[in-house]
Amino acid sequence: MKKILTLLFVLITTVISAQHTISGTFSPAKEYTWLIAYQLKPGTQVYIADTKIEDGKFSIEMPANAAPGTYRLVYAVPQEEFNFDILYSGKEDIVLNFNAQDGATYTTSEENKTLNNYFLEINALQKQVIDFYTSSNTNKKELAKLYSKIESTQARYENDANNLIASNFIKANKPYIAKDYETIYDFVENKKKNYFAAIDFKNINLQASSFLTDKTLNYVFTSLPLNKITKSATETILQQNIETVASKLDGVKETFKFSLYYDLWIYAASAQYDKTSDFIYANYLKKLGNITNNQELIKSIEAHSRLRIGANAPEITWNNDKNSLSKLEAADNYVVIFWSSTCSHCLKELPELNKVMKEYPNVKVLAVGLEDEYNYWDTESAKLGNFTHALALGKWDSKYADLYNVSATPTYYILDKDKKIVNKPETYKDVIAYLKK
Repeated sequence: MKKILTLLFVLITTVISAQHTISGTFSPAKEYTWLIAYQLKPGTQVYIADTKIEDGKFSIEMPANAAPGTYRLVYAVPQEEFNFDILYSGKEDIVLNFNAQDGATYTTSEENKTLNNYFLEINALQKQVIDFYTSSNTNKKELAKLYSKIESTQARYENDANNLIASNFIKANKPYIAKDYETIYDFVENKKKNYFAAIDFKNINLQASSFLTDKTLNYVFTSLPLNKITKSATETILQQNIETVASKLDGVKETFKFSLYYDLWIYAASAQYDKTSDFIYANYLKKLGNITNNQELIKSIEAHSRLRIGANAPEITWNNDKNSLSKLEAADNYVVIFWSSTCSHCLKELPELNKVMKEYPNVKVLAVGLEDEYNYWDTESAKLGNFTHALALGKWDSKYADLYNVSATPTYYILDKDKKIVNKPETYKDVIAYLKK
């Protein structure tokens, strides 16, 4: 009995000693109310805990079994924007202070203080190299001295972080150091060639963080020629950069690959590098989406590409295919509206737009009724005499609700004379404002 009690005491003591807290302050206090902690895993994140931020102060007690690694603290919505990552070793409490201008600073945490200090020092030194070249400085001794300092700083932090999780990131971030003096053009070229020299994409600690994504995005979208080039030439190089990234991903799990390519796709799409976003989808994401069961994301990518600004509006037919969008008479612009006769917003907005359209004889409106039945649509559409009307039975299950990614009515699209999408107004007032330009 005594042995059992002793064993239980040891186990309880071990569990208690393994529990640590993440605590600190947010300022200004009145702007922050809640904090959520997620554990990052390759290509995903898992909820761990949440807590109130009261008078700017918070404390999260980490589960005893919380694995060492990178954790994400979310303090507002959208979560993708308002967050920061920390390293949690399971061996120390973490105390931090956060404000939007400076981010997180740590008063207690060997892991995070070491990593933060490393990036501050190494980034400042690399900036000095950039400043050296941009100032047209040719003092070879000065540059050699600067490289020597970068090398010694890197070595010092690698040594100091030897037994820390931070070591994974410090080693992977080792900057390019030229052996001899180079022109700025050679420096840029060699830095690009050696960009991934210290990075192991199979490293789980790197995968379960934002590090690899940030480094990859930086490489793909900033490793470009110094001289000004056309958008088409830029996209060619971006695709070459993506192929270089792909060559580094052999043996990496598909879930992480999908996450990385998806982030690249989001950046390319938001920057309107349409050829590059299509390249990422066709060559990587489509196949990986099926392998990783991410069909919904694939569906959203396809909808974005189909309906982005500049795309040809998908065909719409009605009256047993006798009429179609492509055959509508010539106009300067077309407005396509998806509405329903049982939608209160539609019944308020569309009559107003119908009146205004008398002022725009060179604009044609196609109103597609997403309906469950014919009766109400027939009555309401008759009141909108300045529109061309098409009926799509099945409402949300109709092919046009899916084809045009309609999730609410009314939904508006404005097309140019060639029936390419040029605008996606939120309301009928936005439609009118566009036409008035």
